[in-house]
Amino acid sequence: MKSYLCAIGTANPPHAFPQQQIADFMAEALQLDEQNTRKLKALYRVSGIDQRHTTLPDYGRQNGEFEFYPNTPGLEPFPSVGDRMREYRKSALPLSVEAAQECLAQLPNLAVNQITHLITVSCTGMYAPGLDIELVEALGLPTHVERTCINFMGCYAAFNALKVADTICRAHANARVLIVCTELCTLHFQKQAESDHLVSNALFADGAAAVVVSPQPLSSLSLRVDAFHCDLAPSGQKEMAWHIHDFGFEMTLSSYVPALIKQGIGQLTQSLLKKLNLKLEEVEFFAIHPGGRKILEVIEQALGLTAKDNRHAYQVLRQFGNMSSATVLFVLQALWQELQPDRHEAPILSFAFGPGLTLESMLLSVHYV
Repeated sequence: MKSYLCAIGTANPPHAFPQQQIADFMAEALQLDEQNTRKLKALYRVSGIDQRHTTLPDYGRQNGEFEFYPNTPGLEPFPSVGDRMREYRKSALPLSVEAAQECLAQLPNLAVNQITHLITVSCTGMYAPGLDIELVEALGLPTHVERTCINFMGCYAAFNALKVADTICRAHANARVLIVCTELCTLHFQKQAESDHLVSNALFADGAAAVVVSPQPLSSLSLRVDAFHCDLAPSGQKEMAWHIHDFGFEMTLSSYVPALIKQGIGQLTQSLLKKLNLKLEEVEFFAIHPGGRKILEVIEQALGLTAKDNRHAYQVLRQFGNMSSATVLFVLQALWQELQPDRHEAPILSFAFGPGLTLESMLLSVHYV
């Protein structure tokens, strides 16, 4: 038995700011001198990002107008983990509901009381009773729906949710699994001028994505799940990490990450394709997590892809930035919107990366009925 992605919905907070406007906030918050401000703005210009969404209006304002951060020099006292988790709890539910409702609206023959399993994914906030229970109430799901929470895995976590959903669907012919990935990355701005933090502050954004997975297609177009493959590059453990500190969750994102991905992506791809006796040149579509512009470029170099092959990832990066686990579902949604019936059975190769250094891959096929 196979599983199928039957619909994808996405949502973003209402505050969308141009990348250079966010750079102005960062330069002021970090109290950079003129030379370092120029360097920071150059980093933002070459990021491949035009704008990002955030639940905090402060990133588009000047000191004196902030709502979340203190209106003081240096933003002191800097918001604590508790402050950030209160904001997460306030903002995560409405964003999650919006993505889930957009997803479910695409399946008019699926009633909410038919959802058998709910999987929530996030690495940017946690509480209990949590987002999963609040979603049951907000969406009107059955109170006996089986709930699974996937937390703190980072940008590749949507793949783990899809693996869990695939396993459920293979075991239960009547399963209807709703996955909701919600990330409020901008709550975790770190007021430090080290290169890792400057890069993280330049990339991450807020968003949510939802997908329904079923053992049978529920609409004319779906994406069939064919195979997964995961690998680790242990030499990169210190190059990408995610820790809870006193003033938010702190990201380590080394400049060596693209090189590590470039070294491992070829073997990862071959191991996945081997499961289906497929060749890379037979893959028609790509849905790659846009962890950053450089990551997309090194994957193209390693696999012989073009920027056109990678166009959906670049589109999402440009419009939304890196929204951690939700991002690859945004890419799949962008790809979905251009699929036509004559692409039935066309293979789709998807990747995502995260702490570990973890390399996740998935093969899908376009399915029309």
